[in-house]
Amino acid sequence: MIKILLVDDHELVRTGISRILNDVNDFEVVAAVGSGEDAVDHCRKAAPDIIMMDVSMPGIGGLEATRKILRFCEDTKVICLSMHKENPIPTKIMQAGAHGFLTKDAEPAEMVNAIYKVSAGQRYISAEVAQELAIGVTNPNNDNPFASLSDRELEITLMLTRGTRVPEIATNLNISAKTVNTYRYRMFDKLGVQSDVELTHLALRHKLIQTEV
Repeated sequence: MIKILLVDDHELVRTGISRILNDVNDFEVVAAVGSGEDAVDHCRKAAPDIIMMDVSMPGIGGLEATRKILRFCEDTKVICLSMHKENPIPTKIMQAGAHGFLTKDAEPAEMVNAIYKVSAGQRYISAEVAQELAIGVTNPNNDNPFASLSDRELEITLMLTRGTRVPEIATNLNISAKTVNTYRYRMFDKLGVQSDVELTHLALRHKLIQTEV
């Protein structure tokens, strides 16, 4: 039996995926939680075999949650779910240690197949995402300014564009507010923006964030 933890901040998504996966004889959804923090807490108590992890969530989000969990759950494998097909999100997620990356419009059969493959020790990336990654390799000088950000800068960017305030970001990432602002202004300089509003507009333009689930 493959034990699966679902992580998504939308209850309807958690319910829908749970029903799909629990219909598979080899799968057991052991829990469904709504944040990266809850996922970390759950894994400290009982490590699942597979985590289906949403990337964009309030709080620490899927990228930081993946990194934290894999530090102490070496045998757990993470498959990230996202609306993001464009880099740098897929690359950063895979570099953080995830074994799979699926878009949220994937068919149920593809999701099931991905879990079987990842559980067997393979990696699985949706065809659309694989194409984007290939384009990034063959054309490293793409016009996406967010590709220039470090992992930490990207994490903070995603939090700021979700409306998370600096003190909360500092708490979530276990760093000082001063350090967050240092990253923040470094990002502004790299991206050529002057405020969180401009940052959010740029993120929308390059599909780093979505206006819908």
